Amino acid sequence: MLCERCQEKQATVHVTRIINGEKTELNLCQECAREIQPQLKFSIPQFLAGLLDYDPDLEVQAPPAVEHCRECGLTYEQFHQTGRLGCPDCYHYLAPRLDPLIRRLQGSSQHRGKVPRRAGGNLRVRREIEKLKAQLQQLVQQEEFEKAARVRDQIRDLEARLGKEADGR
Repeated sequence: MLCERCQEKQATVHVTRIINGEKTELNLCQECAREIQPQLKFSIPQFLAGLLDYDPDLEVQAPPAVEHCRECGLTYEQFHQTGRLGCPDCYHYLAPRLDPLIRRLQGSSQHRGKVPRRAGGNLRVRREIEKLKAQLQQLVQQEEFEKAARVRDQIRDLEARLGKEADGR
């Protein structure tokens, strides 16, 4: 795709602007993008550093007691600069600062992995039960008891199915 501005070079920058609800998109080459908007100097390290700087959870929490890894000595500031942890224990010692960041990037701070469809029958059912239980709690809090009853029945059916498989029936 050619740059929409100069019509000479390959477009490598995609710019989307939403102003007052009106969306405009441009496909530009690097040079035209720089001319149009100098702040488009995008780099992955700058992007990640921007994510590290913004954490609304930390604004209301007290600063964590440990700001460095006791095993390798890496500080959070060093992690902030490099984007790399020093050792596996850094996850433990820097957890108060890392967990909100990981949750924001990945949607959860707990790794669940993928389960193959053919091999993970029981595991998939257990995860479905966990998901339904969370949904059930949410529905109860919202006082949507009819929907909650249907979810409860689904959970019972799945648990019964797990019990039958465990008994070998």
